[in-house]
Amino acid sequence: MPSPFEIYDLLQDYASGTETAREVVIGLVWTYCEAEACGLAMSPGIPTRTLPWAGRLRGKTVAELSAWVREFEPYQATVGMAAVNAAINRRHGLPDGLSLAPGAQSNLAVFEHFLPQILAKKIVVIGRYPGLEAFVKQHQLDLTVLERTSGPGDLTDAACEFLLPEAEWVFLTASSIPNKTFPRLAELSRDATTVLMGPTTPWLPDLHHFGIDFLAGVEIANRDMLRATVAEGGGVRLFDEAVGYRVAALGNREAVAWTKQLIAQTAIEKDTLTRAMDDWYEQGKAARFPRYAELETANRRLSRLDTCFKRLWDANLDG
Repeated sequence: MPSPFEIYDLLQDYASGTETAREVVIGLVWTYCEAEACGLAMSPGIPTRTLPWAGRLRGKTVAELSAWVREFEPYQATVGMAAVNAAINRRHGLPDGLSLAPGAQSNLAVFEHFLPQILAKKIVVIGRYPGLEAFVKQHQLDLTVLERTSGPGDLTDAACEFLLPEAEWVFLTASSIPNKTFPRLAELSRDATTVLMGPTTPWLPDLHHFGIDFLAGVEIANRDMLRATVAEGGGVRLFDEAVGYRVAALGNREAVAWTKQLIAQTAIEKDTLTRAMDDWYEQGKAARFPRYAELETANRRLSRLDTCFKRLWDANLDG
């Protein structure tokens, strides 16, 4: 079983580099980080008037902001997660999977997609999704919602210790990563088919190592609308035009191919940095190569991806 810190080490390894953040927007529901690509994370939803760094994030490197994903202060962790996703979205494309188009009620599109598989199953959903009650009633699902700030019909997140080990399907909000509940929730869900979902979801095949069977993240349909919706306080309105869900399995041959593609991309990045370092020292410079930290993280990512590829390959051969 991975250590609770491993997921955060992994995320930081994907967020190295010198690109800078052009803008960070902390909306009522979503937080948006724009660099060469943009990334999202769910905002903490905790009112505050004391963010000491407000107005000073633009121009920081994405790597600096991404380090905040390790923090326990909710707003720092959220900004860090959005920066991580901006970095991941720059590095590589989305995996093969099924795109679920934006539109009315498409915040529930993931549940609709898996409906044939979850009928008559014991389901636990981590996180409250607007409109889910009517969907559950319509299809008579055996579904329990766990929510930190629980509403009518929900159970508090403390119930996870009792319910997740017995669940057959778990839909786990990716906001559990910045709020630091992911390591335990993923461990408790090992015996279930687990879907990591929501706009906070990082597109990484390595998450299979943590027991995640499906990623249900978002792909951007309209970047301008995305930024405007976040800035103007939108919640599920995000799914009307700005983004749509994409569902990708992590335990199939397509995931193996995706990982192989990422290995090739990372190897090129490593080789480029290695040649740049060789040129640096051949010029007689005694100072440390200024991009050495990037080279180190490229090496770590390559090692992680190699391990991920082997595990996925072995799982598919066994299947």
